[in-house]
Parts: sequence; C-alpha cells; structure tokens
Amino acid sequence: MKIVFILVALLQLCDTSSGCNSGLRRDWNFPGSDNQILFSPDAEHCQHLCTQEASCLFWAFIGPDCKADNRHFHCFLKATPSGKPIYQNFMQGTTAGYSLKSCNAYPKPSLCKVYQDVDFPGADYRTFFTVDYKQCQRACTDDPGCQFFSFLSGTFGSPNVRYKCHLKFSWTVPRTPNVIASTDRVSGFSHELQILPSYEPECQDTLFPNTNFPGHDIEVHPAASPELCQLLCNAHPRCTYFSFVSDGFKCYLKNNPNEMVPKYTDGITSGLPSQSCPLRNERKPFFTDRIIEYRGVDFPFSDIRYFQQDDAISCGNACTEDPNCQFYSYITTSHLCYLKRVITMPAPPRVTKQANTVSGFNLRNCPV
Repeated sequence: MKIVFILVALLQLCDTSSGCNSGLRRDWNFPGSDNQILFSPDAEHCQHLCTQEASCLFWAFIGPDCKADNRHFHCFLKATPSGKPIYQNFMQGTTAGYSLKSCNAYPKPSLCKVYQDVDFPGADYRTFFTVDYKQCQRACTDDPGCQFFSFLSGTFGSPNVRYKCHLKFSWTVPRTPNVIASTDRVSGFSHELQILPSYEPECQDTLFPNTNFPGHDIEVHPAASPELCQLLCNAHPRCTYFSFVSDGFKCYLKNNPNEMVPKYTDGITSGLPSQSCPLRNERKPFFTDRIIEYRGVDFPFSDIRYFQQDDAISCGNACTEDPNCQFYSYITTSHLCYLKRVITMPAPPRVTKQANTVSGFNLRNCPV
C-alpha cells in the first residue's frame, strides 16, 4: 500500500506541465533552485508569498515538526527556466507546491489563523498588557498600522511580561526594489493601487524643499519623489517625519517625537506625514493630464511580463488594466513596456517556536 501511495503522489507531482496547480504537497520537498528565502508561519502563507513574488514559480516550506531540517518556518521561493522543479523527494514535515499565478488574478489572502506556541519576533511598534490573545488581535485589527501580532499568555515563562501584546508592522504598499536615473525610461504605478500621491496645495505645504532633518533614521527605501516618500511615512506607524535625497532617490523615514531640527541642504526635501493628503484612487478611463509618471526614472527588477507598446501612457494604462501589475517601466528607445510587482502581503521578519505565545494577523481581510 505504501508503494502505491508513493507512485500516486509521484504522478501528481509530475502532472504540472500546464494550468493551475493549487494543491499542497504534504511531506514533499522541491530541493534547490532557490531565489529567495523568507519566514512564514505555514504552507498556505508561503504559497501566497510565492504567488506575489514576481519570479517565483514553485516553493517549499519547512514546518515546525520537520526532523530532517531544523530551518523551521522557512519559506523557499524557487524558479527554473522550465517552470518545474529539477528535484522532488519525500521529506516528512515539509510542504511543497506551485505559485497560483496561473490560476487566476492574484488572490487576496485571508490570514485568519492564529498560531499557538509561535512567536513573530521583531517589527514591534506598540506594546501593552491585555487579558488574552483575542483582545490583542482585535487591537491589531482596529489599528491601521498593525499587520500581525504576538501575545504572551498568562503561563509565559517570564512573569514580568505575561499578558503582553505586541503589535507589529509590515509593508503592504508596493515599494520598488530600486529607483535609478535613466534617460530613456518612463516609470509609474498602477492607478488601481491607491498609492498615487496628491499634489493639492495643502499637501505641498507639508513638504520643505532644500531642507534636511538629520539623524533619527528608522528605515531607508528607494522612492521616485518626495511625494512617494511622504506616502511611505504616512503608512509607517513609527514615522514622525522624513527626508528625501533626490541624488540617489533615497527616502529616509525618521522617528523623533521630541524635536525636528531643520538644516538647509541642497537636493533634499523633507516633510511630515499628513493624513490630510489621502492616497488617490484614479479610475478608468485615464487622461494624459491625470497620469502621474516619472520621466528619466527606471524601476528595475520585479518583472512579471513585457511587450511592445506605442508610448509610456499606453504602458501605464496596461499596468492599470492588469490586476497583477503594481508598477511599470517603459523604454522609449525600444518601445518595450515592463509590468512589475512585489510582495505586499503581511510577512513577519522571523517566525520561531515559543511556548505559551500566540501569534497571528489582523482580521481585516477575513470573512465576517
């Protein structure tokens, strides 16, 4: 019977030449061909990470009960030119599978589970004491900045931190992996994403040209403009102000609630997060004077596909019409349009075993 089971499983693994492969291969591994390694609390989350990562075609997840490999909660994103694993083998405690890219438009994951005896270390921005993990999860769901949480129960080893709730942040707005100057490039974002900056006068009043606020950096990210840097500051719950360096397209998010010391510096624009500058959600049809594009700027990497297009506006519209596209770059000399995307689902920076700890995600995308 065991031989028959293995043969059936092998036949299922081999039947991956076309179409949607949404199944989870429990106790199987696709060794090698790693593109990226992330942390994940379970196989379903790992599959969504692979689906959202532009180059990932298949994946493998090492579960907490795996005895053959102690890299527990590691999610391996993989790809080959053929789109198929080079190696496949039985491995207790691991799960393997394929990206859901071929199944449909990118699904929006519902991260409704909680994980007992699991910790999501790092990424804290707020802590407090509360009666149980449900209250902690409710606080995370009600806080727009919170993406996941960890709660230390009443039986946690250290009595001084029992009943402590840790609210944690992870980026869910698309951030380009890099921004570089390139004379024959035009880049921009999908107009379906609600990440387009507002250029209203009241929003411009929160930007200070030729001004730097030195020090107190918490994170640095590529950004194409001061307005996009401001959006990143708006989204981060710890950001109190920012500085954007135009030479290099660097956005410095800063945290100092006590003071903000300006220093005149050419080529740097600083500013404040502003809830009065809402993210814009332009709807189709699009008009030339409403398109926000960045000329002479390239967003390299993270391509999902490319094709010939007449002009940059058509490329931007193609990105908006494709539910998988978050941002794009257009090459004016070759008329090639590159559609791109990055992972935007909540992803803990680490996942570990931890007794008497409960971790999970906010419930904003869960069914009522």
